[in-house]
Amino acid sequence: MALSVQNLRRTYGDFTAVDDLSFEVQAGEIVGLIGPNGAGKTTTLRSLAGILKPTAGLVRIDTHDLVGAPLEAKRRLAFMPDEPHLFEYLTVTEHLRLIGRLYSVPDVDRRAAALLSELELTGKESALPNELSRGMRQKVVIACGLVRDATTLLFDEPLTGLDPIGIRRMRTTIIGRARGGAAILLSSHLLHLVEEICTRVIIMDRGRKIADGTVAELASRADLAEAGSKLEEIFLRVTGHGTADMAR
Repeated sequence: MALSVQNLRRTYGDFTAVDDLSFEVQAGEIVGLIGPNGAGKTTTLRSLAGILKPTAGLVRIDTHDLVGAPLEAKRRLAFMPDEPHLFEYLTVTEHLRLIGRLYSVPDVDRRAAALLSELELTGKESALPNELSRGMRQKVVIACGLVRDATTLLFDEPLTGLDPIGIRRMRTTIIGRARGGAAILLSSHLLHLVEEICTRVIIMDRGRKIADGTVAELASRADLAEAGSKLEEIFLRVTGHGTADMAR
């Protein structure tokens, strides 16, 4: 397995943001991580990326313990956050070359050129971040994550700021990486996209996992029988915001 999470817990003082979370993502899977605002999704992704230290629990990337062997684990994962924080005075190409040097990426210029073409950033190689749109900056962040051969990819709202053409291209990019053997965990509020491309869905609420399975498996659950077969209706039902609740 590429990613294994066991009994993950993350607290801030007396507040528990993530509580006893366990799941696995296999190579070639695209797993959607969804939930209401404040459910703990971003805290989970930041904990898996090693930005936040788990209060308790175990995270393994390709069997390497994220806390016990952080360098080996982090070499194998790439985290693409929802906010595109870039270096103000580095061009697009310089960002990719920096990542290449940090991770000893061979032939980084060739890889960078291919990614810029794939993500429709050709012609922006010499642009600085303040010369790019929000969507283009998001693409640069994703290109930086993809320029090396990470086996586990963590995406937090990867489609923010993208136009319909950009969304379609990013969908193709994500699916292509899974077909290439990467394990992908993707958080997004765009449930139609999650339903379309994800192998499996994990639903969180108040820091806990409340559902895990394919859309068909969740739709077949006895407690969700009235929700129908669409992920949006399943999501609303399992988080306590079903049609009847929304009408009140």
